[in-house]
Amino acid sequence: MKLKLIRKYKCPNYTIGHLYINDKYFCDTLEDKVRQLDSIEDKIKHKTAIPEGKYKVVVTMSPKFKRLLPLLLNVPFFEGIRIHRGNDENDTSGCIIVGENKIKGKVINS
Repeated sequence: MKLKLIRKYKCPNYTIGHLYINDKYFCDTLEDKVRQLDSIEDKIKHKTAIPEGKYKVVVTMSPKFKRLLPLLLNVPFFEGIRIHRGNDENDTSGCIIVGENKIKGKVINS
């Protein structure tokens, strides 16, 4: 299975994108703000999207959510990045939130 995230709208506090599975649109995404990350010092904790790149994804039990969730491996400057439910940038902490972007700055039906 191949997941592809296209970032569509880079806003001051969040980023909206589209998630594709095997090249078919699956859902909208919400992430933190995209920032240039040349070093760990450039990262603002809980306010920075992961760097663009290709990452291996495994499905493991999330201690926080107590359910099986996708986990991105070997993300520079980040640990524990998952794809999970939420509604706005307060739910991201670097993770990728999935749902429908029907309200500005939010996803619903996550």
